Amino acid sequence: MNSQTVLTMGQEALTLLLMVSAPILATVLVVGLVVSVFQAITQINEATLSFVPKLIAAMLVFALAGPWMLSTLVDYIRRTIESIPTMVL
Repeated sequence: MNSQTVLTMGQEALTLLLMVSAPILATVLVVGLVVSVFQAITQINEATLSFVPKLIAAMLVFALAGPWMLSTLVDYIRRTIESIPTMVL
């Protein structure tokens, strides 16, 4: 195993991490922005008003995109484990 292989595996892992976490992060970001605008307009400063909608949105995204995320991660782990014999000399 050379340094190029390690760097390629690391880059692929980070790309996969970004791809799998993007739906949740984007959804929570949008919900947080909407709730913050609502709080600014109504001048309601309640901490749970910010937390609960984000939690519900994250759970919905996990329910909808969870199978895709899990299958993507399992495929990556399977490919990585199957490539171990070719890496060891």
